[in-house]
Amino acid sequence: MLVMALYFIYVLIPKKQMAAPPKTHIPVQVEYISTDQHADEALAYCDSLGYRTDFAVLINLAPHSGKHRFFGFNLETKDTLIKGLVAHGHCQTTENRFAQFSNDIGSNCTSVGHYKVGEKYVGSFGTSYKLYGQDSTNSNATDRYVVLHSHSCIPDEEWEDDICQSEGCPTVSPRVLDKLMPFLGTTEKPTLLWIYD
Repeated sequence: MLVMALYFIYVLIPKKQMAAPPKTHIPVQVEYISTDQHADEALAYCDSLGYRTDFAVLINLAPHSGKHRFFGFNLETKDTLIKGLVAHGHCQTTENRFAQFSNDIGSNCTSVGHYKVGEKYVGSFGTSYKLYGQDSTNSNATDRYVVLHSHSCIPDEEWEDDICQSEGCPTVSPRVLDKLMPFLGTTEKPTLLWIYD
């Protein structure tokens, strides 16, 4: 009798519909993206223009956005000091698994090229750093308000899927920005940030 009663309570009485658990991304192991060749080129660039060589940011946008593409690099020792995910610009579409590039104002695309990391300030995304484009491919960075900042939509670990996109800014996770901040503004020489594909 007790079994029948329990059956009635737990099986026959309609239960409140349970919400499906939120979809989560599963971290995956992916290959390390080598920066050695670009580190040599960055070192030569920094030496020729009087930039610091103990730290530079290299952003390799060739892989899709779920992979580590952001590297804080010691150009003298070739040590990777920081690595993380970084968003690329959406270019007015949500279909860009891989980065597309433009220097046009209003394009919302990422611009490749060498940037000088400028002043730290607090903006709508919190602590941010101004970026000054040094090439014809990123000469509109200031007019486009392209800056280095963080956003909570950027994961801390590599993913099989894509991450969120920006409006053209190289955007990292808050944890990566926290790791980056002590390296910026510590010398009189400018710091290089180089975006390439």
